Amino acid sequence: MKQHLGVLAAAGSLLLTMSIGQGALAEKPGGILRVHALDSPPSLSMHEEVDANPARATMGVFNNLVMFDQHAKQNSMQSIVPDLATGWSWSEDGTELTLPLREGVRWHDGKPFTSKDVKCTWDLLTGKSSEKLRLNPRKAWYRNLAEVTTNGDYEVNFHLQRPQPAFVALLAAGFSVVYPCHVTPAEMRQHPIGTGPFKFVEFKPNERITVTRNRDYWKRERPYLDAIEFSIIRDVSTAHLAFIAGKLDWIGTSIPLLKDIKSEAPGVVCEVTPGGISRNLIINRDAPPFDSADMRRAMALSLDRKAFIDIISEGQGDIGGAMQPLPEGVWGMPLDVLKMLPGYDPDVQKNRAEAREIMRKLGYGPDNRLALNVSTRNIPPFRDPAVILIDQLKQVFIDGELEIVETALWYPKMYRKDFKIGLNLTGGGVDDPDQQLYESYGCGSPRNYTGYCNPELEKLFDRQSMEANEGKRKQLVWEIERRLAEDGARPIIFYNRFAYCWQPQVKDWTMMVNSIINNWRMEDVWLDR
Repeated sequence: MKQHLGVLAAAGSLLLTMSIGQGALAEKPGGILRVHALDSPPSLSMHEEVDANPARATMGVFNNLVMFDQHAKQNSMQSIVPDLATGWSWSEDGTELTLPLREGVRWHDGKPFTSKDVKCTWDLLTGKSSEKLRLNPRKAWYRNLAEVTTNGDYEVNFHLQRPQPAFVALLAAGFSVVYPCHVTPAEMRQHPIGTGPFKFVEFKPNERITVTRNRDYWKRERPYLDAIEFSIIRDVSTAHLAFIAGKLDWIGTSIPLLKDIKSEAPGVVCEVTPGGISRNLIINRDAPPFDSADMRRAMALSLDRKAFIDIISEGQGDIGGAMQPLPEGVWGMPLDVLKMLPGYDPDVQKNRAEAREIMRKLGYGPDNRLALNVSTRNIPPFRDPAVILIDQLKQVFIDGELEIVETALWYPKMYRKDFKIGLNLTGGGVDDPDQQLYESYGCGSPRNYTGYCNPELEKLFDRQSMEANEGKRKQLVWEIERRLAEDGARPIIFYNRFAYCWQPQVKDWTMMVNSIINNWRMEDVWLDR
């Protein structure tokens, strides 16, 4: 196994070199890339924030040990390539991952990068460091990590409690950047320091985030851009006008609004892609009356998933479970299997009739309706489906009132479980069950907002995690999906598709189909101006 994966690592390095070299004759250095950011993040701490905006703005400030090939549209185990590590290999029993590191790499403040920084980063993430993160949303990713050890300055070993073949995929996620040992987490929130192609310049909340070219970057002739400026524009109409006028080079938008952009700026390049983001119903299982399994089942049966897709994205969306649907998702269930899950019967009226009968048994009906707040974040991708959710819940004697929460307060509110029900978006850092299952459904996970906990099912989580055969692993994952749907763990409403547009002068930027953050290293992007 060790020899086999060493060959894969070398092959990955070759592929990365080839992908970089293919366009080497055409690239033009210079220019400032102007990117639209929908919201102002609470901080720029990659290891404390969960939203796409800070991740996109800072991924280029850092490096990973390994990463997903920036030119492969679908993230998979086969698209992982070396970054700060020069390769990787497994021990024969699959419990020790060894990564030799690049020499001569320096942090943006000039200090040398060594294996000590890697150990410090994962000690921080697993809570073993004297320094502490304010929030640790990805702690659940590393529950199988026993320790990280160093072998000199340029080799690290990840020691696992049991085999976990997909552990490398967790390291490849855009969130899994290496932090400097000599900079505190508090400093990293406002002035992040990395080894990446771009150096942090400034963060003006509600205005902009700016990064500039790292002229001492360890990859020769990278990056091409002089700088990237992320303009924070919360009003969608204003952002569209700026893009059409050429004041922005890139924008993410909704499918209904895509027509306006194409009409006003026919020369721009646009793609519609899912990106692995689900809209889901979060229910606080500890708050009466939602501590009742029957109540949670009635709410799940009220959902008309196709109506959400038709209204929000003009029919361009996907119905799925915990894992992103096929074909863009690697682990999604076939439709014939999906339709057998509880609550996924396409006969919506039949489902709602069953839900109303459950509600009547719980004491609710036309003359005794349940009134509650439906919490959601105050940006359109959250608000718009929340309004539809409220309308659909009326069909089962539930009257919801929209409670909108600003971004800085939204995730802390979720961590505290300070809500009854809510409409949430969950974007996967990695399209792999080891991330999605442990993070969203694992007992005690910081991002398990509903409080769902099933110790018996977690044994299946571990079984699929140890399974090296992809076909056998999928069967285990689909069985877990069935159990999660039966338990009403976190009803997945649908997977949206987003529209992304960029000016024709933006080159060599690949939009990934099963991630919205893993393609933001930006070291290969250039402007043909």
